[in-house]
Amino acid sequence: MSLLIVGSIALDNVETPHGNVVHSLGGSAIFTSMVSKNFCKSNIVGIVGEDFPKEHFALLAGNDIDTKDLKVIPGKTFHWSGKYSDYNKAETLDTQLNVFANFDPQLCEDNKNCDYLFLGNIDPVLQLRVLKQMNNAKITACDTMNFWISGSKSKLLEVINNVDILFINEDELRMLTGVHNIFEAAQKAKELNPKLIVVKRGEYGSFAYSDEFIFFAPVYPVRKVVDPTGAGDSFAGGFMGYLASAGNFEETTIKNAMIYGTVTASFNVESFSVDKLKKIGIDDILARKEIIERSIRF
Repeated sequence: MSLLIVGSIALDNVETPHGNVVHSLGGSAIFTSMVSKNFCKSNIVGIVGEDFPKEHFALLAGNDIDTKDLKVIPGKTFHWSGKYSDYNKAETLDTQLNVFANFDPQLCEDNKNCDYLFLGNIDPVLQLRVLKQMNNAKITACDTMNFWISGSKSKLLEVINNVDILFINEDELRMLTGVHNIFEAAQKAKELNPKLIVVKRGEYGSFAYSDEFIFFAPVYPVRKVVDPTGAGDSFAGGFMGYLASAGNFEETTIKNAMIYGTVTASFNVESFSVDKLKKIGIDDILARKEIIERSIRF
């Protein structure tokens, strides 16, 4: 099964208590695909400028990530600068959209026929454009953030109404629904039409909410968090990658996908950029999955 990932591709400046990096590889499409490639054929859709380093193209190619719909145009690549004093919240210091301001995702025929779709955290208008180009995808999912909830809510609601899975964090879920109780908020989001709500809770884990079940996934006990940038995207990469490899949407599959998402996010936060993600393979992922399963098994 193939997974299509649409999202940002960035060169980031990040500062945490463990150091800093300048112009490091980032963006939702990158973090998601560098995880999902461990499970399934992964294709990305994005845009970069002429300053995008050749070694990053080589990294994607070396990991068998399809880049047919990765456009290179004159100008500079999307750039984000952020700082973490509290690992649960980034302080944005600077955002330069650059060529990303002109992002208009157009899919090639192969990508229109991908079986699974993940819409990263981008403008809901762009998410809708991609959805309309897909030919009968088996499962579609989207991520979002407070910026789109406050500024483009009507379009975001249209996206949510047309996907199977909504990835969202706790604060964003409350903001979206206007409900403080997290379970009541999840139910209200579920009534917007997706089959599944996946709620990300940072250091407190995550849970999946559907009409049939609720499943809580703990975090993997990472002892040294270096950089949480991209953790949510890595979670989605593990979840969607496993879902695509399994080829079904059954309860057991979703529960396993939650654990895989937890594990892959744990690797992400142990380094800046994708430094750790590019070194791990499925055996590393399975080893941590076993540890988590032992922690929740009676």
